Amino acid sequence: MLKIKKNIIYNEDCLLTMQRLPKNCIDLVVTSPPYDDMRKYKGYSFDLKKVIEELLRVVKKGGVVVWVVGDQTIKGDETGTSFKQALLFKECGFNLFDTMIYQKAPRGAVGNNKTYWQTFDYMFVFSKGVPKTINLIKDRKNKESRDGDTGTKRLYDGKLKNIKRPGYDEFGRRTNIWYYLVGKGHSATDDLAFKHPAIFPEKLAEDHIKSWSKKSDLIYDPFLGSGTTAKAAISLDRNWIGSEISSQYCTLAKKRIRLVQKKLI
Repeated sequence: MLKIKKNIIYNEDCLLTMQRLPKNCIDLVVTSPPYDDMRKYKGYSFDLKKVIEELLRVVKKGGVVVWVVGDQTIKGDETGTSFKQALLFKECGFNLFDTMIYQKAPRGAVGNNKTYWQTFDYMFVFSKGVPKTINLIKDRKNKESRDGDTGTKRLYDGKLKNIKRPGYDEFGRRTNIWYYLVGKGHSATDDLAFKHPAIFPEKLAEDHIKSWSKKSDLIYDPFLGSGTTAKAAISLDRNWIGSEISSQYCTLAKKRIRLVQKKLI
């Protein structure tokens, strides 16, 4: 195996990149793969099972894969691609640590016009064993804060047991439904990103990187696209690797990465 070259985009199929990587070298994967012909993606496709198998090999024990995906509706019938992919991850050996929702404001004609307006994608959080890093974001405001106190609990046999009740802060951990505004002025801090047909918000990538990794960890995006994951990793002082088969999108990602690097100088 070749030595890992960090903080670089590989202009190639992600399988070629991962085949050169040693086992157990990636701390976190954050990606959104092309799915269901929802966008024209230069005609490229990928072998999902092989990608998952390679991810299982290169991700460290306790590492996490965040897989952002949705479903297309064809003649009133949803494809179920998201569920199929989640089950395949489990079959290949990953744990499904959490099924999260990426909610966004309704925009355009999405899904089936005879159903309720679809406003979300799935964010599947897969783990290789138990996640080694969990930094839950606590920005959900509680009704009130409270110090811990003591009390008693009546046991089954009638006796009283002294207990200590924990307190809670002003803010608690988030739910697993994350809401983001999308579109210009919201999804990205630069307009270059919108030259790619299917970006996810920079804040989404940042929040997952904060949640499942620590500084200097190695973050990988096998479908780098416009470079959002790399950009978020740089801003949070993580190392990163990206694979992108389209030379056009590689050029776009490099331009966006240079913008964030200049800001940090």
